[in-house]
Amino acid sequence: MVQIILPDDLYEAIKHGENLSIVDVREDDEVAQGMIPGAKPIRLGDLENRLKELDKTAKHIMVCRSGGRSAKACEILQREGLQAINLVGGMTAWNAKYSQ
Repeated sequence: MVQIILPDDLYEAIKHGENLSIVDVREDDEVAQGMIPGAKPIRLGDLENRLKELDKTAKHIMVCRSGGRSAKACEILQREGLQAINLVGGMTAWNAKYSQ
């Protein structure tokens, strides 16, 4: 079962300085249009080969455009024993409230 986080809750966590790993699994052209501050871009297709870059003890918030690819990314991380949380609505939901 994939855990979820709402954009408002992620915003508050960031604002309060919680130690989170935000991983953006969108394609390069999508990432170029903007990311959540502090996010690390790793395309979904590259994720399995780059797992060693992720802290095994961190909570990883997975982000894509609308939540589908990031849900798949959560499953990949969970299979490897990492904690992964899917951002509900992805960047579409984030940008609706928090884009600049």
